[in-house]
Amino acid sequence: MKVNEAVKTIKELKKDTICLFKVGTFFHCYNKDSYIISYLFEYQIRNLEEQMKECGFPINSISKVKAKLEEKKINYAIFDRRNNYDEEEKCDFKNLNNYNKYFEKSRDIINYRLRIDRINKKLLSNVDTKDLKNILNKIENILFV
Repeated sequence: MKVNEAVKTIKELKKDTICLFKVGTFFHCYNKDSYIISYLFEYQIRNLEEQMKECGFPINSISKVKAKLEEKKINYAIFDRRNNYDEEEKCDFKNLNNYNKYFEKSRDIINYRLRIDRINKKLLSNVDTKDLKNILNKIENILFV
């Protein structure tokens, strides 16, 4: 089974759970889950095929990730691709689960970060133009006055 098929199938059953997929020496999460993981740990989100978002981290970071998810009371489950995506571990906070709360917050913050990065790249690409000084002055007046 392809990863994207497994993700879709598993997420249909575990909508409010971060699903971590062990693939080689990394864990990966997708779509809504990737926003939460990126927000909590500042890992990068990548765009994949078929409108999928992905976020990954090294296998040796799993203890830190699990501890933070438990601290925040966010349900998670771990799946291993080598074992036909069998669920190896889970943490379920039932009615105390904060998955949706953290998704809403993380989606907004990640989208703001992406917008700021786009603005920063645009400014840096125009560093040799005469207009940059005026643009920076306007931005500084808005931010610091």
